[in-house]
Amino acid sequence: MGMEQRIPEDVRAVLQPLQAAGHEAWCVGGCVRDLLLGGAPEDWDVTTSALPEETMAVFGRRAIPTGLRHGTVTVVTGRLRVEVTTYRQDGTYRDHRHPDSVSFTRSLEEDLRRRDFTVNAMALGLDGRVRDPFGGRTDLERRVLRCVGEPDRRFGEDALRIMRGLRFTAVLGFSIDPATAESIRRNRELMRDIAAERVRMELEKLLCGRAAARVLRDYPEVLSVWMPEILPMVGLDQRNPHHCYDAWEHTIHSVEAVRPDVALRMTMLLHDLGKPSCFTVDEQGVGHFYGHPKVSRELAADILRRLKFDNCRRDLILSLVENHDRVFPRTEKGIRQALRLLGEERLRLLLEVKRADNLAQAPAYQAENQREIRRAETIMEDILQADRCFSLRQLALSGRDLTAMGITGPAVGRTLNALLDKVVEEELPNEPAVLLRTAAELNGLKDPGAD
Repeated sequence: MGMEQRIPEDVRAVLQPLQAAGHEAWCVGGCVRDLLLGGAPEDWDVTTSALPEETMAVFGRRAIPTGLRHGTVTVVTGRLRVEVTTYRQDGTYRDHRHPDSVSFTRSLEEDLRRRDFTVNAMALGLDGRVRDPFGGRTDLERRVLRCVGEPDRRFGEDALRIMRGLRFTAVLGFSIDPATAESIRRNRELMRDIAAERVRMELEKLLCGRAAARVLRDYPEVLSVWMPEILPMVGLDQRNPHHCYDAWEHTIHSVEAVRPDVALRMTMLLHDLGKPSCFTVDEQGVGHFYGHPKVSRELAADILRRLKFDNCRRDLILSLVENHDRVFPRTEKGIRQALRLLGEERLRLLLEVKRADNLAQAPAYQAENQREIRRAETIMEDILQADRCFSLRQLALSGRDLTAMGITGPAVGRTLNALLDKVVEEELPNEPAVLLRTAAELNGLKDPGAD
């Protein structure tokens, strides 16, 4: 199948009318890159010689003026919303993010010249022809990420390109051209001018990329602009037989060992932040990190707040960080206690965290720990299948039952939780009569079963 045949009909329905009206029109950027890599692009962008008002005239009601100042019109066609942008040249970038001014041009090459990386600076026509004035196709074949033109200028224009470069490297599995890599490091402080939300979005994609470990290993000083807490881990000899890596290398291996889910990978990135400040060495010369999960949680909370993670994900990640080193007995009682504390979803995730943490430790300590984790999962599945009680929802007594006994207000919640604790601790069976009697005792009431 030729390149032209892989352009969806909804995108053709944008290109053809523009060309019929006498304008140039090309697919551009990431969609061309992904097509050349053999993928199926999700987003399609079009660049055109037509001025914004000319694009509006071609498409009428289907055209939405989403960014006229920058020459962008969104065209709704079939199931797609295609951004159509006029060939342009950017002015100066005083804020290292947005051009102070934009001027339109009739030159496709001038438009491609302003883009970030060569692999994103190619255009594809309806006839399947690829315009590639800066060698992007060769760089794709070499699997190299390289700036268009002078790297310092590209990153000075838009400092988010630094994080985008690391993200593309992680997701595509590319290496970075030496001059571009040097410029990334040299200009990293410019990222302080970027909105936290944009940095977070790039970091999330980076962490879930196939080559995330390589980026973490090669660019900690760049990532530390927004997360300075990671730097003390770099090169920290743990001096412990359980660990064959320094603290940062252990972190990298643990990120790589967990599935590419944002919450899980952020947890692994942050789970040992507290180790440097908790590091002690005993009389035998063995290193220890007593209390590091709590300190890691505090440092992780600062990072997640700084990067503006939403409350739900922040709470989940912090819970996993705080509990990553917690030991639960591999018994039914122990796993029910864990389910009581964390709930089913979080315990499942915590076991994934523990598995990844262990796989990043010395091989001699892996086999037994992996068996214990599998044992915990098996016990959990048995508990869930048998519907054994570990939550208020499963308790054989409700708030209404307590209210009927004359227990009201905050005492209802306190009593229910006390009863659940006793059931989970196997001090009481989960039976209504026993729970009612115990509830009465806890609140100084007459036994409801007595005459």
